Amino acid sequence: MVTFAITGAQARAARLGFCAVLCLAVMSCGGGDGGGASGGSSSGGGTTTGSNVVSVVVDAGPLPTTNAATNTLFTTVTVCVPGSTTNCQTIDHIQVDTGSYGLRILSSVLTLALPVQTASNGEAIVECTQFVDGYSWGPVALADMQISGESASSIPIQVIGDPNYATVPSDCSSIGPAEDTVAQFGANGIIGIGPFAQDCGPNCAAAVIPATYYTCTASACQGTELAQTFQVTNPITFFATDNNGVIIQLPSVAASGAATVTGSMTFGIDTQTNNKSGSQTVLTLAGSAGGSAGQLPGELTTNFNGGILNESFLDTGSNGLYFNSSLTTCVESGLTDFYCPSSTENLTATLEGQNGMSTSVAFSVAPADTLAAADAAFSNLAGPYPDAQDTQTFDWGLPFFYGRTVFTAIESAATAVGTGPYVAF
Repeated sequence: MVTFAITGAQARAARLGFCAVLCLAVMSCGGGDGGGASGGSSSGGGTTTGSNVVSVVVDAGPLPTTNAATNTLFTTVTVCVPGSTTNCQTIDHIQVDTGSYGLRILSSVLTLALPVQTASNGEAIVECTQFVDGYSWGPVALADMQISGESASSIPIQVIGDPNYATVPSDCSSIGPAEDTVAQFGANGIIGIGPFAQDCGPNCAAAVIPATYYTCTASACQGTELAQTFQVTNPITFFATDNNGVIIQLPSVAASGAATVTGSMTFGIDTQTNNKSGSQTVLTLAGSAGGSAGQLPGELTTNFNGGILNESFLDTGSNGLYFNSSLTTCVESGLTDFYCPSSTENLTATLEGQNGMSTSVAFSVAPADTLAAADAAFSNLAGPYPDAQDTQTFDWGLPFFYGRTVFTAIESAATAVGTGPYVAF
């Protein structure tokens, strides 16, 4: 998860998905914004209705006055103690992330006592979620989840910052400071609905991956391999029928920005009349074994400015477009992670899938120091990719999704236009 704040909040990045070996995506949460005059609100993109549809919103987040969010997509979920229909809690401002896998909730907002998963030796299973400048630590618990008319029973989720698990192994804590509060995380939790099922997959099932899964007693933890059925899992795969993918639909956002944006998230592809495939361009992604050009799982190719960026991806969890270029970066404090060209740059790139299909994409990069302080949504916010030496990555974050209907199909899941993993728009 890559989090870049326009002002005042720390930047952080995480790679969730297939652990350290098969990293899948960059995510972002939270952050304030700065400069300029305020825009209005944007809506109308979420016109799809049905029991498999839930509203999504871009707004200032759960802490709008102290840690306002920028370009962060939220929804609401209900979690229950497994098997109960009354011992439940509805939680808003859960970040929607197509670049990670599984439901993660901050312990400080969770009022339920969920059962923690245990290993065969009776010890608790705990996870370390890594960020570039820190980590989130917490047990893997079981919960029933409801979202719109969809439900998933007894799914493994992570409870971040649970005070009952205060012992953090050094290979996790050495990554950086803990990010286990709503203020640090920028959301009340995150729901990862990317193109794979588990957050670590067969790698963690076959070997101990450092700083990932652990078994813990009250005083000590040790790394463990963990079968896929116990790993934090994409909840869509647990749905009864609408379980092969997801569609994010958002309206366009004016160049001046918007205070809020309302759209929809539709579960399933070609499973109901409201999620049919149409004339979209289908771009297949690198599968769990990697891609033909050396891509990691979930990646595709971006042809931009004469370069071939094979390690690219689409990700609602990134709050900007992140790529390395000669564009001028901002010098103002709190804005140095963003581009500040002398005027808005109108650019184009071509996205190409593993299947050889390609499509041209037009995008704009505005000077970040001119964007509106009161707004939460920007279609033209961009910055350099966190690794300055990385010339192979283009992170198509949330600005890419404005004004589009984007399909994400899960690996090995069949749809009318092909088998996942793929994205289509």
